[in-house]
Amino acid sequence: MKNLMQRYTALLAKVLGLRSACLCALGTFVWLAATTWTRPLLIPDEGRYVGVAWEMLKRGEWSVPRLDGLPFFHKPPLFYWITAASLKLFGANAWAARMSSVLAAALIVGLAFWFLRKYASQRLAALAAVVLATQPFLFGGGQYANLDMTVAAMITATVVLAADAAFRIEAGRAYRGMLTLAYAAAGLGFLAKGLIGIVLPGAIIVFWLLGRRRVDVLLRMFYVPAIAVFLLVSLPWMIAMQWRYSGFFDYYIVYQHFKRFLESGFNNPYPFWFYVPVLLVLSLPWSIQVWRAARPAYWRNPERAALRGLMLSWLLVVLIFFSIPSSKLVGYILPLLVPFAFFLSEPFELRMRAGESKALATFSIYTLVSIGLCLVAVLALVVAPQPSSKPLALAMRAQFQPGDQVVMLGRYRYDLDFYLRAGRPAYVVSDWDDPSIKTEDNWRKELYDAGQFEPDAAARTLVRPAALVQQLCSARTHVIWLVGDRNSFHDFPFVAAMTPYAADRKLRVWRVEPGPALRFCDGTPRSAPE
Repeated sequence: MKNLMQRYTALLAKVLGLRSACLCALGTFVWLAATTWTRPLLIPDEGRYVGVAWEMLKRGEWSVPRLDGLPFFHKPPLFYWITAASLKLFGANAWAARMSSVLAAALIVGLAFWFLRKYASQRLAALAAVVLATQPFLFGGGQYANLDMTVAAMITATVVLAADAAFRIEAGRAYRGMLTLAYAAAGLGFLAKGLIGIVLPGAIIVFWLLGRRRVDVLLRMFYVPAIAVFLLVSLPWMIAMQWRYSGFFDYYIVYQHFKRFLESGFNNPYPFWFYVPVLLVLSLPWSIQVWRAARPAYWRNPERAALRGLMLSWLLVVLIFFSIPSSKLVGYILPLLVPFAFFLSEPFELRMRAGESKALATFSIYTLVSIGLCLVAVLALVVAPQPSSKPLALAMRAQFQPGDQVVMLGRYRYDLDFYLRAGRPAYVVSDWDDPSIKTEDNWRKELYDAGQFEPDAAARTLVRPAALVQQLCSARTHVIWLVGDRNSFHDFPFVAAMTPYAADRKLRVWRVEPGPALRFCDGTPRSAPE
């Protein structure tokens, strides 16, 4: 009878813990999703990645990510699959477009709560969840439609599930089911961002266990059926793409993973220490309290030593790994927010447990300030919106027909197709014979690389200026929309004599009706617009 009661109590605690974690994740979802609809997609990142997902849905081809109709293998497909499914369910709008990041952020907070409640305390789990959900770093990442938050969620899931399996091994409890889930999460991490979905959580767990001299536990983590599950989740898409495109593996693994990590010359070069101030600033006001976790007295406390060691390994592995390459983006270090929140919230919990009267009041003030910073950031984006193709696309939709052809002059507008709902890929006009494209790190390089996988499609889509002039100087049977900006006449002089159909900020669009050759083809002089 006593054993039965113990089992019932343990099961009840497990159910209540899972329920609390789900409620925590749901609250985070509502907090983030409430304002994701308030501004158009930001470019280039949101326009690029949502545009790929939109094209996946529009074409009904879920296996091959495409950018302007060309295979886009810069990143794996998990984010695109989730986003395309969201667009199908909720429509092509900004709220649905940001759903993958919102769900990922909610999952991170829910997992952190579940894990810390299980291996620390209910109070610490709640405090860490509040710190995570309200800090501007996670809030911003959860409202930004790119791959970073989805990757962070998969890495978090892998670490949390693997650490839970390790603790189960040490306690002599069943662990293989949890370990298999960890390997499945690692497979999803591979589909979210490639090798870092395996390398980072693996390094975190390995350094943690080696630091505790638990080689015996580490060896038991290599469970063959779990490894098989990982391979079953991660490999089919990559095998299918290599079967279809012979150069896929070299481009996707060798170039995108190793060369981009090891070589310089890519965008956003910053010094090694770049991420330290970024983390501290974007985690304000909570990061003001980080000094409490840096005190020797905090680390001499033997309570939760194993858990604290895991969090330290987690924080340092992510921070150091992404500090090594010269190219750095802010969202890369989102996977370390859980351990950072732990080190910010545990001192609060220790002070509250010791009866320090000011601890709860300070925590409450920080929470309100942090919420205020998040809402101010949203308001700033609404009041002063960033450049977007949305106004131009909405103006075009008044007369746009499925058979019309969009031609982008000198730059690819990532978000235009998402708002325009065009029926076919745009022609993108540039000097595609320029050898410097191969050394660039921009939109031209992305389209050029994509075109190497389907040269016939690229020959139709990636247009040289002379070919555009030839088309405009011959009879046309369909409407052509020329999309550029107010300075396009420098590279395309013929637009100087045209009256824009619509304009928004720097952007311009000119509507070219079907018919005979345009007037500029006869050599009539043209002057630049005022």
